[in-house]
Amino acid sequence: MIRVLLVDDDALVRAGLRMMLASADDIEVVGEAADGGEVEALVDQHTPDLVLMDIRMSTVDGLEATRRLRARPRAPEIVVLTTFISDDYVLRALQAGAAGFLLKHTHPDRIIDAVRRAAAGEPVMSPEALGRLIGTVTTGPPGAPVPAPAPVREGEAQRLLSLLGERELEVAVAIGQGKANAEISSDLYMSVPTVKSHVSHILAKLGLNNRVQIALWVYRSGRV
Repeated sequence: MIRVLLVDDDALVRAGLRMMLASADDIEVVGEAADGGEVEALVDQHTPDLVLMDIRMSTVDGLEATRRLRARPRAPEIVVLTTFISDDYVLRALQAGAAGFLLKHTHPDRIIDAVRRAAAGEPVMSPEALGRLIGTVTTGPPGAPVPAPAPVREGEAQRLLSLLGERELEVAVAIGQGKANAEISSDLYMSVPTVKSHVSHILAKLGLNNRVQIALWVYRSGRV
């Protein structure tokens, strides 16, 4: 069973998500929170595999709650689920360690699929969020006070990726292309466990939280 914690300040939204996820026989909602400040205690209590996290909450917002959770050992995966989308939200959520970003109007079947994929360590992204992410990585966030010149961003990304071995770099680029482990396994002629091992090594070497952050650096390097 995939154990899920729901975090949203709207009780009706939480009830709707609970009913939606109850239709899947491999997903169990183990707890609910109305604010990001409640999340860490509930994670300790229920040990969820994944947190569905709203962004806008009154005391501790979802971005800060995500950052706090992902800084902990054995942190659950986090998918941000919100009605609001902006370049800044998408990038900050992923930089904080979220495994994905979905809009609340996403079809229920796609949310269930996203829960399964994120719990398995795969990134999930609504098409709208993906488009904004690519635009932000390519041009920098609109309104940024002093955006770094593109060559600087690209150079830093290339420097970071140079820490990887040859096969690790191949896996990282494949992740940047949006490929799942099974596709990478087939394309690079290695077993799925070997792919997973390379992903773990990449995350450790680069000091990252998840595959989405790997993809961000690959985008910045100009390799995809």
